[in-house]
Amino acid sequence: MNIKLGNLFKGDKVIWMVLLFLCLISVVEVFSASSSLTYKSQNYLSPILGHSWKIVMGVAAAIFILNVPCRFFKLVTPALLIVSVIMLLWVLFFGERTNDAGRWISLFGLKFQPSEIAKGTLVLVTAQILSAMQREEGADKRAFKFILIVVIPFIILIGLENLSTAALIMVVIFLMMFIGRVPFVQLGKMMAGGALVVVLFIGLVYMAGSLEGSDETAETQTESVANGKTEKSTKKGPLHRFATWKNRIDKKLNSKYVAPQDYDLDKDAQVAHANIAIVNSNIIGKGPGQSIERDFLPQAFSDFIFVIIIEELGIIGAGFVVLLYIVLLFRAARIASRCDNNFPAFLVLGLALMLVIQASFNMLVAVGIAPVTGQPLPLISRGGTSTIINCAYIGAILSVSRSAKKKGDKMSLNEI
Repeated sequence: MNIKLGNLFKGDKVIWMVLLFLCLISVVEVFSASSSLTYKSQNYLSPILGHSWKIVMGVAAAIFILNVPCRFFKLVTPALLIVSVIMLLWVLFFGERTNDAGRWISLFGLKFQPSEIAKGTLVLVTAQILSAMQREEGADKRAFKFILIVVIPFIILIGLENLSTAALIMVVIFLMMFIGRVPFVQLGKMMAGGALVVVLFIGLVYMAGSLEGSDETAETQTESVANGKTEKSTKKGPLHRFATWKNRIDKKLNSKYVAPQDYDLDKDAQVAHANIAIVNSNIIGKGPGQSIERDFLPQAFSDFIFVIIIEELGIIGAGFVVLLYIVLLFRAARIASRCDNNFPAFLVLGLALMLVIQASFNMLVAVGIAPVTGQPLPLISRGGTSTIINCAYIGAILSVSRSAKKKGDKMSLNEI
């Protein structure tokens, strides 16, 4: 049996352990945080059974992909680029909307966000360009131009409906270029250009946006979760998200201390109940399944599941979750250092950075440091096919680890 399991779960064992712990935490905490879905369905097991099935499918996807040699990832990149463009255009004009954001496509009964696939595709493309244009002194200067030519159109398409995901991708691509030894002059120009774009964007948001009609009210969000329905927005065109962005910027920039007795729970339900959940933890936590704020916090099982983890498992439990993502990143760096070729090294680092940075975004939002972005906690939050896709990314890391491990073994033997 051990031999059979070893043949099934190939690759880096530490990565497998990280995935196992994240999935176990996900099952327990999503089960606890899905009280609103349980009330809607009148079925105690229905929400968690659906989520558990997606985790099983995700692990199966990881096992399948880890058996694919890394060189084949290059072959599917052109097809993934074409599919990603088509799906992003489709979701922009015909996508299903929730809370005024059109991010989802339903296909053969599955509901997913094309941006989830596009993220991995852009990491693949960037890794290929950087690896193909490596020189002894660093990356060829043309690599910077080629990467931006591919990435920028995707960033625009994604950013029109999902600004936080677009920002996340740009951060990951920038770090990949830094690791890929793109000249510092070009990276500096990119940072300056990015700062200019942010300033112009904020100015445009304040000119085009309006606080009236924004979807960022607790009443709308709670109703969406409780009813389990997809809201059909009456707003059309590429500027309909500006009101939401302006509201979020205003809340963060103009935030002032408010005494607990004066806090408006109806106006800022997400932030308020998230803070209450953290305080309820009393450091040691209330215990699994004992959360109180799960019944009041919108998206407790998705965007704000980290505060439910804090409330139930305490600071130690939350710290363990943070540690798992740190281990994932450092293990990916070790795998990359053992790779013979540049492409798998850049790929494994890019995928790990994408998962860890998204997790960081989610945690910062949950504890009130960053404005609400709508980013789920990878491999823990209850989601549609995002769980399966994130497991597929882990499978790609494991695929790289198989060949990298062989090289590491040879090095250790030579050193002995």
